[in-house]
Formats: sequence, C-alpha cells, structure tokens
Amino acid sequence: MKLYSFFRSGTSHRLRIALNLKGIAYEQAAVDLRCEQHLTDAFKAINPQQLVPVLDVDGRLITQSPAIIEWLEERYPEPPLLPADANERAHVRALAAIVGCDIHPVNNRRILEALRHRFGADEAAVNDWCGTWIGAGFDAFQALVEARGGAGPFACGEQPTLADVYLVPQIESARRFKVDIARWPRLAAIDEACGELEAFRSAAPAAQPDAG
Repeated sequence: MKLYSFFRSGTSHRLRIALNLKGIAYEQAAVDLRCEQHLTDAFKAINPQQLVPVLDVDGRLITQSPAIIEWLEERYPEPPLLPADANERAHVRALAAIVGCDIHPVNNRRILEALRHRFGADEAAVNDWCGTWIGAGFDAFQALVEARGGAGPFACGEQPTLADVYLVPQIESARRFKVDIARWPRLAAIDEACGELEAFRSAAPAAQPDAG
C-alpha cells in the first residue's frame, strides 16, 4: 500500500494510526501542502478533490479518511476499531463524528487559508476561531465519555477504538492552535494512554519522514 499524506494533516494522522493499529505495512508518498503540491495536475489525477490522504491499494485509489478507515475495518477486521455491540458501535462512531464532522471541517487548511487571505484574519484570530470549535467539540466529547462512566484508559474502554483514532490527531492540532488541553483532563488522560502505544507514537506528525 502507498499512502499519500502530509505529516501535519489531521486526516493523514488518523489514517496512519489506523494502519498502525491494524499492523498494516505501507509506504508514504509525501504531498507538501505548504508548497501546494496537492494543487498540481499530477496530484489531481490521483485525487480530483486535491486533498490528502489517499491510499493506493494495488492501483485502486481510495480517498476520504472515513471511507478508507471503514474499508480497513472491513478488509482487516482484527484488531477491531469498533465494538461488537451495535449500541457501543454507535457510541464510538458518534465520538469520532464529533471530530470528523464538527471540529475538523471548519478548522482544516482550506478554511484557515480563506480566513487569512480572503478575510484578513491574523494568527490570533485564526487561533481564536479554531479554539472556539475545538472547545465546543471537546466539551461534548468529554461529557459523552464521562457519561458512560466506563473503566479503561481509552475513550471507550481497555482497547483503542475509532474514537481514539480521531481524537488524538485533533488534540495534536489543538495544541498547535494554542488550546490548553488541561481544560479536558479525561481527554488529556486518553491522549497520554494512546501515547504509550507504538502505533500512535510512530504515527505522530513529528515522526514522519516529511516532518519539518
């Protein structure tokens, strides 16, 4: 498998975690968003949406991290990222959706570049924008985790799930935008627990070959 990604991309980060948790080997093809490599005709031929990540599986190109991770879960079911129980699966998916549907889309690079260049936002304003939506999402995420009252170091028990796969990259992004994670002690504890696992450590932005 070949993964087209950018080291700092949250969606690429979550996919690297999922691949690592599944124990799937892959090579990386860096797409430097800072140099607008994603806007070239060459990359447009790979993904017409001109976004990362893209997973190349024997010439079959799969786009959109939620779709890729669902494909991985179906194709490589062990270890599972979703619980066996339908109600628990819904809970895990809801947590992941807080990040994937509500936080990340309004804080991704395209939105932030529009804020900077079309609306004249400085970095303080950008950080405030990001902090607003990250804070609202993290408030809900922590409340839902605590409402379940379950034991275990991860978001939904003793093993990492899709919820952790989505949460950890968003915490990484939150720190980049100067958001104080101490406001959410349960999420900080989940992040720390995930950081003990090699699958998460080796997926971190700073550990990628294109980091810098």
